[in-house]
Amino acid sequence: MKAIVIIPTYNEINNIRKLILVLLESYPSIDILIVDDNSPDGTANAVDELIKNNSRVKIINRIGKMGLGTAYVAGFKYMLANGYDCAVQMDADFSHDPKEIKRFLEEVNDHDLIIGSRYIDGVRVINWPIRRLLLSYFANLYSRIITGMPVKDGTGGFKCFRRKVLEAIDLDAIHSNGYSFQIEMNFKAWKKGFKLIEIPITFVDRVHGTSKMSKKIVREAVVMVWKLRLKSIFGTLN
Repeated sequence: MKAIVIIPTYNEINNIRKLILVLLESYPSIDILIVDDNSPDGTANAVDELIKNNSRVKIINRIGKMGLGTAYVAGFKYMLANGYDCAVQMDADFSHDPKEIKRFLEEVNDHDLIIGSRYIDGVRVINWPIRRLLLSYFANLYSRIITGMPVKDGTGGFKCFRRKVLEAIDLDAIHSNGYSFQIEMNFKAWKKGFKLIEIPITFVDRVHGTSKMSKKIVREAVVMVWKLRLKSIFGTLN
């Protein structure tokens, strides 16, 4: 399959060059798309330098900090417009191990959405404070109970979508960010009858840069699961 890796960035100057070089070397047939939210630290400039020497690296420069969900939507639209068969989404900070992409690309032959899961085969998270770990674990439990979706890690951001999943979802109707974006995309894929699978990954907290998590993102996710459930009940899910 023709694949592209989509990586949203905001102030990832310490990570992005190294990550792109690892991906280029490890996966010679895969393209890389950076969606940058006008990072003041020069992330986009570092990517532009790599683009000069490698046509497999692409970038979408956005006008400001518009959020994770809309960044992925921009990346998905690019993927659909340019003839890719599947899209891997991942973080820029090496919390998602590039080596795992090989497994995603193997599973995408038989499944429509592959979710890298921190919560199957035990709890696979390294270097998170216990408060953050408990928040994530119980957010996923809450999501599973309210939506009924059989996914243990519905908030994780390391995933692979087949083209037909993204074609079936109204991307213009996606406005959520963070946890809620991940839940919304998973839920819509599941309700539309696509084949989902979770595969175990190990999540390692970032070394460089700062987390984009906020109380607003958590509150949005709390509300989003009820919206999804009600839209499903009333047949207004798109």
